[in-house]
Amino acid sequence: MTIYELRRYTLRPGRRDALIELFEREFVEPQEAAGMRVSGTFRDPDAPDTFTWLRGFPDMAARKAALETFYSGPVWLAHREEANATMLDSDDVLLLRALTEPAPGSRPPVGAVAPPPAAYVATIYPVDGDLAAHFATVVAPALTEAGAPPVASFVTEHAENTFPRLPVRSGENVLVWLARWERDADVPDLAAVDLPLMESRLTAAPQRLRLRPTARSAMR
Repeated sequence: MTIYELRRYTLRPGRRDALIELFEREFVEPQEAAGMRVSGTFRDPDAPDTFTWLRGFPDMAARKAALETFYSGPVWLAHREEANATMLDSDDVLLLRALTEPAPGSRPPVGAVAPPPAAYVATIYPVDGDLAAHFATVVAPALTEAGAPPVASFVTEHAENTFPRLPVRSGENVLVWLARWERDADVPDLAAVDLPLMESRLTAAPQRLRLRPTARSAMR
């Protein structure tokens, strides 16, 4: 049961590129060496002072061990002040359990600067109850038919956050899916596609994030 964090940082104005450069140079490989997978790193063209990223863990016990290793290790201790100086808030984090996982991608080496042209959209549904089966059997096929096939999907992981140094959003129940297109021009009008399929089970309006992979994102 793979665990993921969907992390969305609010940054100081104009500091996103500085954080991404630091992150891709210093933090990717050490996190993965500690036992986690940095699956995707993204810019949001609608929110220039945010940084969104996705990382995974084999299970909750592995998450605790990996986070303890990285955040007490030499790389984070050497660069945390520089990283934290770019941020206003780092607590917008959804703790999730994978229904379907993003395919592993080939990450460009340190120093890569050209982002891929792909376009992703992450849709966050606040829902009542467990809709995993409904999503798999009803929603995902309809989205695929409409030209928005999900490449990964998740539901809230309700286990205790055993690494409280990094808060996560609590008291929420969400279903999250990501879709990918080769370029911006291929993205359909998702508001016209997905909302009627889930409307009766929503507890609030869906949140939709347009995401563009950074140069070293494994999701490309």
